[in-house]
Amino acid sequence: MIRTIDQYIWNIVFLTFFLLVFIGGMNILAEHAYIGYGALTAGDILLLSLAAFRLTRLFVYDAIMKFFREMFYNAEVMNGEVVLTKPIRGPRRTLADLISCPWCVGIWSAAVVVFFYLLTPWMYLPIAFLAIAGIGSFFQVTANMVGWKAEELKRRVERDQLEG
Repeated sequence: MIRTIDQYIWNIVFLTFFLLVFIGGMNILAEHAYIGYGALTAGDILLLSLAAFRLTRLFVYDAIMKFFREMFYNAEVMNGEVVLTKPIRGPRRTLADLISCPWCVGIWSAAVVVFFYLLTPWMYLPIAFLAIAGIGSFFQVTANMVGWKAEELKRRVERDQLEG
């Protein structure tokens, strides 16, 4: 799909918004952070990474946040079924592109998780919950992949036995 000039403008608007929020967050942390940037340990970074991973999956993939993702899509009825499509252009198109992109949401998730982790000790527990859920999510995805591979190998063996 060819992007239109107005879509590039919306992308620049949202990039500028992100940068302003990021700079504002850095200014808030410069005055109010209870942990300094340099004080993060490898354990902190692992905890924050897992929490950002889980928060990203929550917004991009999980059913519980489907209502949020659908706010940025157009609903059309085709053959008696509701089909969601991205708007052609405008700010909702940019938001639909962003919310469907795990890398894009991952940047926001990481920024939010790090900001609140550094800002207040009260966020340790919610971030720890997200991190533990991230580990569980990783295990679940890994188990699904192993199961799918096992089923594929099983079907291949059964097919080879029928042919041979």
